Amino acid sequence: MKRISILGSTGSIGTQALDVIAENEERFQVAALSCARNTELLCRQIEKFRPAAVAVEREEDASSIAAEYKDVEVYWGREGLEAIASMEDCDMVLNSLMGMRGLEPTLAAVNAGKDIAFANKETLVVGGELVMKAVRDKGVKLLPVDSEHSAIFQSLQGSGQNEIRRIILTASGGPFRGFSLRQLESVTLEQALAHPNWSMGSKITIDSATMMNKGLEVIEAKWLFDVPLDKIQIVVHPQSVLHSAVEYMDGSVIGQMGNPDMRIPIAYAFSYPDRLDLGTMTESLDFFSLKDGMSFYPADRDVFRTIDLAYEAARMGGSCPVVLNGANEVLVEMFLKGKIRFIDIQNILIKVMETHEPKYNLSIEGILEEDSRIRDDVRKMI
Repeated sequence: MKRISILGSTGSIGTQALDVIAENEERFQVAALSCARNTELLCRQIEKFRPAAVAVEREEDASSIAAEYKDVEVYWGREGLEAIASMEDCDMVLNSLMGMRGLEPTLAAVNAGKDIAFANKETLVVGGELVMKAVRDKGVKLLPVDSEHSAIFQSLQGSGQNEIRRIILTASGGPFRGFSLRQLESVTLEQALAHPNWSMGSKITIDSATMMNKGLEVIEAKWLFDVPLDKIQIVVHPQSVLHSAVEYMDGSVIGQMGNPDMRIPIAYAFSYPDRLDLGTMTESLDFFSLKDGMSFYPADRDVFRTIDLAYEAARMGGSCPVVLNGANEVLVEMFLKGKIRFIDIQNILIKVMETHEPKYNLSIEGILEEDSRIRDDVRKMI
């Protein structure tokens, strides 16, 4: 029985992870759950899965839940996330938090010797060096849950020491594939939230529309798979059937295919190295539905300049990825609130990165300080 703590249990990844656990009760048990403010759904999850502990964002919510569920340990705030990530009665932590706030609980879990099912790319974007060093030092597993990185991970199984020629990181292209810069100027929030293939939270959906999500995934892949940036190629694949692939030195390309369903990579991370029988939870890929073929295109980096911003931030290292990620999180938030245009996300990011002076050898405190500073700067700019 593997005991799993889920950070972000009320989000898209968290709820699908609970689906997987519910269908495999003989293998998995919920150790702890967390949410920010969706306490109504959290309470339903408590009643169904009976975790030993939960964490919420606000103290008042923690008090209310503690009064309702006497047998559940209730935490709140940043310390609460770290507490359930490192609790003794837990074997694995699924980090499905959104954004920078996943860094500290990830490090807490790794330092406590917990395996990590990882769906919080921003943690590796801003703190990849710190996190990967801790993973190596503690000898824990860091198992990717993002569909692309899970596909790469699966494609690397059994490869031994064979050299890879490149990682092929696929992208759907989002809702604005084929758009010009002029067309991006008139994009609406409703259009940006209408992803053609995947059902995701609003922040990651906007990141997919700007292609920033793919840029962040490049940085994540660099750390996860210890490969140079020039061996990571973004390939736009609108059908989202090939989730990513690896080309080896002999020219063989091994990839992972399937319907776009996040429960597949979640289940693989939970059960690795085994595979679960997901039964009726997932549909088999119907190859005959692909009779019109699968298509592949280069990413339009002249229009979606976020991609090159991410590559350059990764090359520069130090504080550059921290600044890129922090500024992007604020800008997406402002776009979702209607305070800036869609195209402003990219345009302001370009200005921010052009003027940033990199800082190096950052501790976790330094990363958090730099993140806080850039968020303040961008809000003042807007």
